[in-house]
Amino acid sequence: MACVMHKFTDPSQVTIGTFLGMGAPMAAEIAAVGGADWVLFDLEHGGGSEDLIGPTVVAGMAYGIPTLVRVESMERIRIGRALDAGASGVMIPRIETPEQVSAVVKHMSYPPFGDRGVATYNRSAKWGRDLSGLTEKSKAACIIQIETLKALENVDAIAKIDGADLLFVGPLDLSFALGVPRDFKSPKFLEATAKVVAAANANNKVAGILAADATAAATFIEQGFKFIAIGSDATLLAGAITNLVTQLKKS
Repeated sequence: MACVMHKFTDPSQVTIGTFLGMGAPMAAEIAAVGGADWVLFDLEHGGGSEDLIGPTVVAGMAYGIPTLVRVESMERIRIGRALDAGASGVMIPRIETPEQVSAVVKHMSYPPFGDRGVATYNRSAKWGRDLSGLTEKSKAACIIQIETLKALENVDAIAKIDGADLLFVGPLDLSFALGVPRDFKSPKFLEATAKVVAAANANNKVAGILAADATAAATFIEQGFKFIAIGSDATLLAGAITNLVTQLKKS
């Protein structure tokens, strides 16, 4: 079973956050002030780079919210870099099999629990002042994306893996894989997301998903999702500007 380490990995709670893709640590502060429970720094599709993980983590910490990081790939070094910089959790894209998930879980912890490279002069070890990570499993959350047909097929087995804390649906990728692009009301898509939620619930894990807006988020919450990402810093900003300009031009 997953160890509940953070509010966002507690199956009894709904948490709301947003993706950060603009490469601006200040966006984490703004999201925190706006009431977000967490932020997710996106290295897969966002405009930032690994050197901005640390400043983003610190910005979030100033307001008491955790920073998660979506890495580019499941490589050990990519996961380790995010953890060293202080990430409270790592999201892994394009992952499909229980074997891959087990390997990723190992990348989260130092030996003998895993194969993360051992170093203590980093933020996660409080610059050598906190060595608890050397004697216990990682407290950072491992978030597995379910966004391909193969991942969906294996979701029950993936959910059973100790250390896979959260199953996150990539709705665009999954809808395309199902042959119903962007149709989040399609029976195929609804059946797929129900399968992810059921797998999470059966194993005391959390199911998460990306929502375009509050209306979509409310629907996903009704379906059983607990970890809700609403858009990104870029899409929320673009939407706010568009609404404002449209309103003013009509007046």
